[in-house]
Amino acid sequence: MVAVTGLLSGCASSGGSATSATPPSAASASTSASAVSSTPKPQGELAGKVIVIDPGHNGGNAAHPEIINKKVNVINSFKPCNTTGTATNDNYPEHAFTWDVSNRLAKILRAKGAKVILTRKNDKGVGPCVDERAKIANRAHADATLSIHGDGAPASGHGFHVIEPAVIKGHNEKVVPKSDRLGMDIRNAFHQGTGIPYSTYLGKNGLDVRSDLGGLNVATVPAVFIEAGNMRNAGDAAKMKSAAGRQKMAEALAQGFVKFLN
Repeated sequence: MVAVTGLLSGCASSGGSATSATPPSAASASTSASAVSSTPKPQGELAGKVIVIDPGHNGGNAAHPEIINKKVNVINSFKPCNTTGTATNDNYPEHAFTWDVSNRLAKILRAKGAKVILTRKNDKGVGPCVDERAKIANRAHADATLSIHGDGAPASGHGFHVIEPAVIKGHNEKVVPKSDRLGMDIRNAFHQGTGIPYSTYLGKNGLDVRSDLGGLNVATVPAVFIEAGNMRNAGDAAKMKSAAGRQKMAEALAQGFVKFLN
């Protein structure tokens, strides 16, 4: 920062005028301009973007049914505040999977310059409720939000799918087209980056549309869910339990955000 010198003192001779001093307003303007020019600008291909990541469920949910079973308004119905989530056959829980992938993804996105907000602070708490998770993104005026999950379908099914919001008249008509595009970009990047096939048991070509998920219904910003695999399927579960597999998922999801936001 450029230093600003003090006012010059003048030596007036008899009948002469003092040396002209720098007006205070000019000095202030100089300081202000200097401060602005020295403020670093955000760097990275996602600089200035706000992304909300929702790690599905939470580690303390199962111990507090009195909280997670309370009904909340999801625009077109009332649904339980939250659920416990599923697990692999050898008890690797969905909440731990989503927490790990979400933090890996947040680290990558922040390195690209994005401001990233997670809907929960740890994997030991309860909730928040599904409507509040969406409202966190709404209040942040997020450029995009993604809720990360693992499915608990019959073991014969495998693969991933992305869930997009259905239109709820009078609420989300304007944002649904953007959510559709986000869903496509996330699907394409995840498929390409992980090699995991589209779901064999739900959706079409890795995409599904639902009107019963509070995290999508309440959203007024571009929002989608991903079921990153079927935790009851041995092949999917092996990838989801692997640290290398979760890292690959996070990197692929980050590329989906880059495509959508640029």
